[in-house]
Amino acid sequence: MVSEKPWRTETVLEFGAAQIVCLFLGLGAAALLQKAGVPGFAGEKDFGNILLGTLCFQGATWPLLLLFLRWHAVDWRSALGLRDPGLKRALFLAGTCAGVCLPLTWLLQQGSITVLTRIGWPPENQTAVDLLANVKHWWTGAYLGFFAVVLAPVAEEFIFRGVLYPWVKQLGWPRLAWFGGSAGFALIHFNAATFAPLFVLALALTWLYEKTDNLLAPITAHALFNAVNLVLLLLLNTAQT
Repeated sequence: MVSEKPWRTETVLEFGAAQIVCLFLGLGAAALLQKAGVPGFAGEKDFGNILLGTLCFQGATWPLLLLFLRWHAVDWRSALGLRDPGLKRALFLAGTCAGVCLPLTWLLQQGSITVLTRIGWPPENQTAVDLLANVKHWWTGAYLGFFAVVLAPVAEEFIFRGVLYPWVKQLGWPRLAWFGGSAGFALIHFNAATFAPLFVLALALTWLYEKTDNLLAPITAHALFNAVNLVLLLLLNTAQT
């Protein structure tokens, strides 16, 4: 079971507000650069827009999480579970969780694509997937790999499992914490075909956090999940060229 966290409501709200400000600043900057005709910002799926979009949300979370922990006098190593005596078991469960979730989410995604296509709403690929499939420079692929395996898992797990889940649960709404947080995690990826698989993944990551009380466990499972999908996508693109 996840241990009680010292998160103060006003600080959680300030943390969320800071993220919203960073996101809108990034989107505003991208719009101005696009209007000015700066290369790399002309289209929604151009690398410049992807870079700003990821840095103003997941990237901004890294310094914000350090401030958040400092405001609560919590050491970041302890917050991430690096000082946990059960760390090896937690990492083993993380690997197992990722291994179980991968085929399940693939099946769910294929089912979602089939259903959406039949109702006349064929889904588009996620922007980052399209960009990776058409990568022209090694550094673009390197950044997307770093984002998928390091930047996003740490930021998203800290937000949804590390902060929101225990905060809402401690307010007396455990089901809302579990299911609402998982739905929010799926929604931020803005893709209809991935909503169901990511919702299930989020439920599994929340279970993993509850089982281990170690935030590094869902971070690791999330990173492994993204890494395997990234490798498979690269192999598929290589086979098609």
